[in-house]
Amino acid sequence: MLSWLKPSPLLTESEQQWLLDAFLWAFEHFDADYFRNHSRLVQPSNEFFQGQSSSTEQMAAQVFAQVKAHSGLLNWPIQLLGPGQMPEQQFPLMRFSGALRGEQAHCVEHSHAIFVSYNPQQINQPQDLIASYAQAFARIMIYQRGVLPPGGEAMIGAATEVVASFFGFGVMLSNTVYQFRGGCGKCYNPYANRASELSEQQHVFLLALFCFIKGEKQGTAHLKGHLRSYYKKAHKVISTLANHSPNPMLLSLLSKEQV
Repeated sequence: MLSWLKPSPLLTESEQQWLLDAFLWAFEHFDADYFRNHSRLVQPSNEFFQGQSSSTEQMAAQVFAQVKAHSGLLNWPIQLLGPGQMPEQQFPLMRFSGALRGEQAHCVEHSHAIFVSYNPQQINQPQDLIASYAQAFARIMIYQRGVLPPGGEAMIGAATEVVASFFGFGVMLSNTVYQFRGGCGKCYNPYANRASELSEQQHVFLLALFCFIKGEKQGTAHLKGHLRSYYKKAHKVISTLANHSPNPMLLSLLSKEQV
């Protein structure tokens, strides 16, 4: 009778389960050691994105290099090309020694470089640019590993966003699902918006999961105001999972990675 007074859940059970399964899949296949020891929550701040630029091309290149470094892919043969310069490309054969990510990752064999481009409309929306690069790098890593996400090939688009969040870019991914048009709409540029298959709630859940595992206390510092209530709900759900989940791998990740 009073069920209408109960707060609505952040996600459906099936949504939550897929996100958990996909995050565990990322942990299993995309260098768990790097995640444990080096991954950080990347914020849209001068601490993570430094330098000044005098042109669209220079800014795009700076952000590309910084996102690549924060992803742990600095030693991967990934190069930036300008808009309209992208060739048709086949994914190269690559072989690594030491690790997949970080300074210990050494690409000992690759047939050719992988090229990434950017949307120049996003230069004035840097969080969209950062998130788009992170998604591109995530997709490259998925294809390099050759492992399908939970749900198979149909879920690769959504899985790239999970892996990008696993890299530490959950704040920017959450903030750029939806861009407010503004009072008069003059500053709104639909061509600059990032394409997202996951909802704001789903992204915030992944962000809260990353922060919970890493013991990160600044998950909402740069998060859009209306997303913070989602974050609180997600953190509460994840705290419950840490005590009651029947999944031993998830329990291990939630309990042993606390800082």
